[in-house]
Amino acid sequence: MKKFSMSKLFLYFLLFASAILSVFPFYWMFVMATNHNSAINKVPPAMVPGSELVTNFKNVLANIDFFGAMMNTLIVATVTTVGVLFLCSLAGFAFAKFQFKGKNVLFVAILITMMIPPQLGLIPTYYIITKLGWLNDLKALIVPGLIDAFGIFWMRQYIKSAVPDDLLEAAKIDGCSNFRTYWNIVVPVILPAFATLAIIKFMYMWNDFLWPLVVLREESSHTIQIAIRTLIDNYVRDNGMIISGTFWATVPLVIVFLLFNKMFISSLTQGAVKS
Repeated sequence: MKKFSMSKLFLYFLLFASAILSVFPFYWMFVMATNHNSAINKVPPAMVPGSELVTNFKNVLANIDFFGAMMNTLIVATVTTVGVLFLCSLAGFAFAKFQFKGKNVLFVAILITMMIPPQLGLIPTYYIITKLGWLNDLKALIVPGLIDAFGIFWMRQYIKSAVPDDLLEAAKIDGCSNFRTYWNIVVPVILPAFATLAIIKFMYMWNDFLWPLVVLREESSHTIQIAIRTLIDNYVRDNGMIISGTFWATVPLVIVFLLFNKMFISSLTQGAVKS
């Protein structure tokens, strides 16, 4: 019994230490966002919050259209995430529960695309976007991101294990169409999978830098990552201002994670539904 208690105590200590290590980067970012540039650059650097939070953020607003960039990023991340959840769950439902010619070959082809670095598709995608006239338009970010190979794989695996075939057969006997079965039967079951994929996709789109840098050249169309990049000056580097912009740009990600946290954990721990 004593051995078990010591093991449990060690486990709690390990979890506590891991939590501290996970939270510390956010705390450190907040400390730098509230201090003057001189306090950040001194050795050792400041370890407690300062009084420059408002001043640093005012400097951010004076140099970039912060809220405009945040709104652009929010639109791109939200629309893309909703589109991915709908389209990938439909595709995952088809791969998991329907039989059609070439199903396995097509699914393997989708998995192979996950092994290809996205940078290799930069030039052909840019060519297509140029031909469509979508440069400096948020559609250039939204449309290419609506289909996600990992999203299809994740939804297929989750639906295959969590949705029993007997339930679908019962819906078919009751006269439900395929889409009504998906909407009324499958969607309520896979909400935890939705939460997980939503967090992953939203964070990816929010933090994406390379592709927006290529297709968004006008300041009015910048996303938050591109806007923050413009805060870096070659001659005068105000770290307090830069970290302040980065800190406030990170807040929406934390909010999204907290909102979907329970469903995210549920998707990782929920066992398959037995028929």
